[in-house]
Amino acid sequence: MKIPIIYNIRSLLRRPVSSAMTVVGVALVVAVFIAMLALANGFHMALVRTGSPDNVLVLRKGADSELASGIGRNSAAIIAALPQIATGTDRRPLASPEMFVPMSLDAAIGGGDRLVVTRGVSAQAFEVRRNVRIVEGRRFSPGRDEVIIGSAIAPRLKNGAVGDTIHFGGRGWLVAGHFSSGGSAFESEIWGENEQLMPVLRGEFYQVIVLRLTSAALFDDVKRVLEADPRLQVDAHRESDFYASQNGVLRVILNFLAVFITGIMAIGAVFGAVNTMYAAVASRTSEIAVLLTLGFKPRSVLASFLTEATFLALVGGLLGCLVALPINGIVTSTTNWSSFSMIAFSFLVTPRILLQGLIFSVVMGVLGGYFPARRAARMPVVQAIR
Repeated sequence: MKIPIIYNIRSLLRRPVSSAMTVVGVALVVAVFIAMLALANGFHMALVRTGSPDNVLVLRKGADSELASGIGRNSAAIIAALPQIATGTDRRPLASPEMFVPMSLDAAIGGGDRLVVTRGVSAQAFEVRRNVRIVEGRRFSPGRDEVIIGSAIAPRLKNGAVGDTIHFGGRGWLVAGHFSSGGSAFESEIWGENEQLMPVLRGEFYQVIVLRLTSAALFDDVKRVLEADPRLQVDAHRESDFYASQNGVLRVILNFLAVFITGIMAIGAVFGAVNTMYAAVASRTSEIAVLLTLGFKPRSVLASFLTEATFLALVGGLLGCLVALPINGIVTSTTNWSSFSMIAFSFLVTPRILLQGLIFSVVMGVLGGYFPARRAARMPVVQAIR
């Protein structure tokens, strides 16, 4: 025979202060847990959205990042002549040779500087990178000292507004516009024309060649052809896989911090639940005796008190989810360890993360309620009556 749930509800209402403190403690832990997971998830998605499965990223052989790569103009011309490459509206191959240089620029607020990627591109880049679109101003004009800045990083840079002049490489560059790219890492970059940026920043070679294929199924063929050509000495990667792999180390660190920091806080929350439930057992010894005398089994008493603790924790978990929801979409920034530059991204709270938070709260409730519940179940009737 099970103890009615209404008994637990009335018991909780008789202890509003201690019950509320337990709920708040669990809610704070769950909110921090969700925030840390949302941070790691947002960073991961920013890199995942950067690549397209239809694109091939070509780097110098052995290079594990764009920063470490270098490809000459002659090699770029050979690569762009592959028949598997799609053509644009002007019938030219959709091959985008790109320069990639991190630059130290003045921060908009608080002084100091920001290490930001400056990417030299050609006109084909806007067709190869189909998710890139101008959200304010216009594209840079060929042959001019003009750039466009990603919408995520523009507010964090001094003179990053449209119409301002931003200085690097010994020149002033007109900010012609801001662009977005579906929340990808490109929104943390500055783009300009290759022919204007290369002479003042990196010299006459590219870091990466990006190709849009006529079909994603041709990737293996293109990879085999490129890597077998002794003139090129390059490696080919599917773009979506390459950028997704760039977040490995930092994502592991963020997930570790989520577990470590919230683990410490969870210990405090569990002890709070233990104290609350032990106090409940101590104040209800006569009730426990009555329940046992009426024929309720010790396991029913155990289940009743454990349900009570789990319910408190679950309410705290729901409250923590509500507290954490407003951080969804908030833009923050960190260092991309593959390029050592700043990357801006948004906290990303998903249903899966919210579910993980609720499960975490239930685990805390079970851990915090088990030992007090076991004590109540094992209490001798004679001792309880006294």
